Amino acid sequence: MTDPTVITLGCRLNSFESDVMRAHATASGIENAIIINTCAVTSDAVRKSQSAIRRARRDHPAANIIVTGCAAQIEPLRFAAMPEVDHVIGNAEKMSAATFAGLAGGTTERIIVNDIMSVRETAGHVLDAFAGHTRAFVQVQNGCDHRCTFCIIPFGRGPSRSVAAGEVVASVRRVVENGYAEVVLTGVDLTSYGPDLPGEMSLGRLVKLVLKHVPDLKRLRLSSIDQVEVDRDLMDAIADEPRLMPHLHLSMQSGSDRILKRMKRRHSAVDAIRFCEVARRLRPDIVFGADLIAGFPTESEDMFQASLQVVDSCAITYLHVFPYSPRPGTPAARMPQVPRAAIKLRAAQLRAKAVDVRDHYMRQQVGRTVEVLMEQGGIGRTRQFADVDVMARSPAAITPATVLQVALTGYRDGRLQGRALA
Repeated sequence: MTDPTVITLGCRLNSFESDVMRAHATASGIENAIIINTCAVTSDAVRKSQSAIRRARRDHPAANIIVTGCAAQIEPLRFAAMPEVDHVIGNAEKMSAATFAGLAGGTTERIIVNDIMSVRETAGHVLDAFAGHTRAFVQVQNGCDHRCTFCIIPFGRGPSRSVAAGEVVASVRRVVENGYAEVVLTGVDLTSYGPDLPGEMSLGRLVKLVLKHVPDLKRLRLSSIDQVEVDRDLMDAIADEPRLMPHLHLSMQSGSDRILKRMKRRHSAVDAIRFCEVARRLRPDIVFGADLIAGFPTESEDMFQASLQVVDSCAITYLHVFPYSPRPGTPAARMPQVPRAAIKLRAAQLRAKAVDVRDHYMRQQVGRTVEVLMEQGGIGRTRQFADVDVMARSPAAITPATVLQVALTGYRDGRLQGRALA
């Protein structure tokens, strides 16, 4: 192994930042390095990060192991204490080319983790390629000013800050020129985009600017959004912009108003249901994903049932389930905890619900003709982000980044089956 390897855990923003680090590390000439971009969203995510570090050292005894990401930012000494780790780099420092130049030159200290709360800007990073992806990720926002009682991420990411709209448009134009048909706008708290910029900027206005000034962009997606913060311009774009994909992933967390209040969320269950109803009225083909936490402290069986019910009330198609695990330093960790056995059972029930709602939606698609963006191995994604195994007369027709018209012929093992019409 000579070229730097990057192992990514966690969110889409981490995926984007891993590609930035890979570019910086390659340009610096650093060799035989493994960069592990950690996640801190749950205690289990931190444990998985540590396991990835141990596995990397076991598989590559001579490698220079560099640990970064949210878990490293929040608990740098925990990772520095691991004998497998050579360097611990903070979330701000990992995005700097100078950091990797120092690592290549041997001048970098073992731990470089500064105060993330003092960071006030997020630079726009322009990438030519994204390893292993046929869609491009463009970071438009970082950090979070909210303090949900279960969440440690603001302490790993710092305050909310936005990338200037002009830089975002330039980044999107660049990746489209490099052959990407689909772009995902990503951030930690995406719908908080804009208030820290001059003028009256918002996520909806940014979406409109990108679509206006990059006419060759075929598909635009958004990463997870907070539905209570969606602005009027974004609702207009949902209704009027066919290149904005009809798939939104919602930061919902619970269907119980009492639990949402204890989480310090800014919406009620009714707010979430109303948002989905309005968005579906504006865009009848839209589908929703959502995050739900099972077993938040004080959650009763009735409160949990409210979470199961909100999946149906909002007609959620893609459900991401997180069993609650206490994060030291968060208010929720000090609340009365639900027994681990009950959390495990509720998470299993939510996951079973997730399979049911996904399967129901997928089977409804069979018989339709849809637009599919091809990825690797003959697999593509519909506009609603459904996986499709695509068969074609010519293998050249299903090369990655090609957009095809596909007749959906069946559904098997979590994927639609389809036949390319061209």
